[in-house]
Amino acid sequence: MSDKPNEGDASTAEKTADKERSVTVTRVVEAPPERVYEAFLNPADIAVWAPPEGFRADVQEVESEEGGSFRIENIGETEETEQYSHTFQGTYQELKRGEKIVWTDESGEGDDHSTVTVTLDTIADGTEVTLRLEGIPEDVAEKYGVAEAWEDSLEKLAGQVED
Repeated sequence: MSDKPNEGDASTAEKTADKERSVTVTRVVEAPPERVYEAFLNPADIAVWAPPEGFRADVQEVESEEGGSFRIENIGETEETEQYSHTFQGTYQELKRGEKIVWTDESGEGDDHSTVTVTLDTIADGTEVTLRLEGIPEDVAEKYGVAEAWEDSLEKLAGQVED
């Protein structure tokens, strides 16, 4: 057993928020890093794990190469969520197979763009996935429960890729 606090507990998610408008969510996934990496870039996988609870995803574009773009519409399926349907889109900045994915999220209004960095670390039980969002407006992070939404999505991702 390692000293990493989340190793071996696939249901553990940690989140932190700081004054620099960032959110970090960590989850252990019982699957190899290569499979987790693929799930972040495969449209069929994205449609399953990406939408938060109460939403479905319409994956409209995924160009999984550095400089490539993506466009995904999360569509609210319940009376409570239908008013929050939204499209998020961005550009892949860095892709290191089985290790790291960096993209810009250009879904904000005006010049509000955030950066998402996903790191995949091999551990005894599979992969520790760390997702860090930087540059998100503080009111957006709280109002829309960004950390909680990503926790839900990473839980679905785990269910999608675990053996």
